[in-house]
Amino acid sequence: MSIRERLSGNEAVATAMKQINPDVVAAFPITPSTEIPQYFSTFVSNGSVDTEFVAVESEHSAMSACIGAEAAGARAMTATSANGLSLMWEMIYIASSLRLPIVMSLVNRAVSGPLNINNDHSDAMGVRDAGWIMLFSENNQEAYDNTIMAHRIAENKDVLLPLMVCQDGFITSHSIENIELIEDEKVKSFIGEYKPEHYLLNDKEPIAVGPLDVQAYLFEHKYQQAQAMVNAKKVIIDVANEFEKMTGRKYSFFEEYRLDDAEFAIVCMNSTAGTAKFVVDKLRTQGVKAGLLKVRVFRPFPAEEIAKALSSLKAVAVLDKSDSLNAAGGALFEDVTSAMFTNNVHVNTVNYIYGIGGRDTTCYDLESVFNDLQEIAKTNSLGNPYRYLGVRRNG
Repeated sequence: MSIRERLSGNEAVATAMKQINPDVVAAFPITPSTEIPQYFSTFVSNGSVDTEFVAVESEHSAMSACIGAEAAGARAMTATSANGLSLMWEMIYIASSLRLPIVMSLVNRAVSGPLNINNDHSDAMGVRDAGWIMLFSENNQEAYDNTIMAHRIAENKDVLLPLMVCQDGFITSHSIENIELIEDEKVKSFIGEYKPEHYLLNDKEPIAVGPLDVQAYLFEHKYQQAQAMVNAKKVIIDVANEFEKMTGRKYSFFEEYRLDDAEFAIVCMNSTAGTAKFVVDKLRTQGVKAGLLKVRVFRPFPAEEIAKALSSLKAVAVLDKSDSLNAAGGALFEDVTSAMFTNNVHVNTVNYIYGIGGRDTTCYDLESVFNDLQEIAKTNSLGNPYRYLGVRRNG
């Protein structure tokens, strides 16, 4: 029987970490993720876990400590945001290239500069091609659930890739919501013990970690990483199916909200989906066949599945909470349109950059997007496909 609680997103993640009881947690504080290691450190001090908590001098060191621990055969976790992730950048790539299934909570925040501590997705988008599995969370419940599933996915022998669980800074991380926790015993049984096949402290198999990888080998190793990301798709679904049997909560690559008969749809990630659902419901009462596709799994990107889900629509808007600054749309838009093109799906699709630096995105903003989609379908003309939602302009 589940345990009903009221927790913030950060508390929910820290609680999941307590139930996981990792061997090592290394972390350095940065807003808005600071509370996660802070809450977890209390679990260490009061004996709720027997984790080795490593308080380091920087985020670069936090990821380095996790890499060292995981390479030695320990289950390691950390948490960070924005500039903290940027400082980890070198080690982020090393963690994935060494095939170390570290789990990180990434509380999304704008990357400086100028300095801004509020939410957008520029931190996550900056490392989207670093070889990490990336799960996004609409609310506190999903942040908790994704964290519980993370090790089962990352540690699978056909995957062995690090994984980050993303949630929106302050919007979910500091907001308290009703949540259903899983009993400690069930979590322990679901996750199981970490038993790596190869690790530094195995005296029966001396190995080196991180040697020079010259031109005769690096290409093949990168190909193996790419194949592991492909393998992760099946593992993610298998783990989600097991999780549903345990909790009754169903997860997949994405959520289709009133999409089965929709004519117009928004594609987005994280907490914006909650606002979008409200708008979809409102428009449905007005006779507008609106729908939503909320991406949960961003890496590996479920290209074929998303293309199929959007194939019957008249017009689609992809919302990016980070600008790629490339004059050709945001990262999610690029992936969605590439998926549609390569799967021979041709639907008028427009991009909106929104919410930069924590700018509020209201139901009225999203209604205007659906109004634009109806006009696009009516005229069969995109106009400018690269748009900004809620930005102030001079003149």
